[in-house]
Amino acid sequence: MRFIKDIKEGDKLNDIYFCKHKTQAVTKNGKPYDAVILQDKTGTLDAKVWEPNSMGIGEYDSHDFIEVCGEVNNYQGQLQASIKRIRVCDPTEYNTADYMPVSEKNIDEMYSELLGLVESIENKYYKELLEKIFKNDSFKKKFSMSSAAKSVHHGFIGGLLEHTLSVTKLCDYYCKSYPVLNRDLLLCAAMCHDIGKIKELSAFPENEYTDEGQLLGHIVMGTQMIAEVASKIEGFPHILLTQLEHCILAHHGKLEFGSPKVPALIEAVALNYADDTDAKLETFKELLANSNNQTDWLGYNRLFESNVRATKTDN
Repeated sequence: MRFIKDIKEGDKLNDIYFCKHKTQAVTKNGKPYDAVILQDKTGTLDAKVWEPNSMGIGEYDSHDFIEVCGEVNNYQGQLQASIKRIRVCDPTEYNTADYMPVSEKNIDEMYSELLGLVESIENKYYKELLEKIFKNDSFKKKFSMSSAAKSVHHGFIGGLLEHTLSVTKLCDYYCKSYPVLNRDLLLCAAMCHDIGKIKELSAFPENEYTDEGQLLGHIVMGTQMIAEVASKIEGFPHILLTQLEHCILAHHGKLEFGSPKVPALIEAVALNYADDTDAKLETFKELLANSNNQTDWLGYNRLFESNVRATKTDN
């Protein structure tokens, strides 16, 4: 099969892809069409079915594996496929692993590294809290297989684990450079800051916002999860729980970024910057990876509020 990352403008499509999303819509002239998102493990591709009622378009829906025939065009600077034929495929025709995005890093090795950081925590209450969470087999399975986002950054299996480990390691570095930071508090908060995402987003292949996710969000749910676990630890000091909860509630930094609180502790400030750093650098990395090796400017990006491009070298 030809992976989405290798597709270029002008290519002809005749391959099997996962139909991540299908929406029925109408043009300005009232003509019906289907807006489709095709997916494989390397990314997604916007597609349009301009003649959804034609003989070549079989019955299909979101989360079907479909064989598509069409061509790839450039629409407003982005690749878009125009689909002429669609056929739903039999499970014997595809390997599901080719269609679900997965971390390039070893999931078991990342989880072991995270558990090593848990063992480095000296405060007995924070350490017991982390052990109750991350050594729980049910939690481990969900956390390891979850993405960190529906889109934007780390939107793949293992993405939540990869992001959490990166943020925690950044915070560990901060503690070495700024001894004023309370390492136990900061690393505990870093490891727990996004645990609510196992409830906010459904598992793959859907990777969509749940009702809880839409109504409460991962920050609130993560704080609730921390409080529930802490309530089962005898004598857990109220101030330690409150400071940990604050770091989680404030880790998006600003109210307009969805943070219920603005950082009031130095550890909350550090966590906010570590989280933002990893999210932005991963977003840029994924942007470059999906640029089909373009060396020119890639266009305006809303997250960075800038026209961006790959770094050029003398070679």
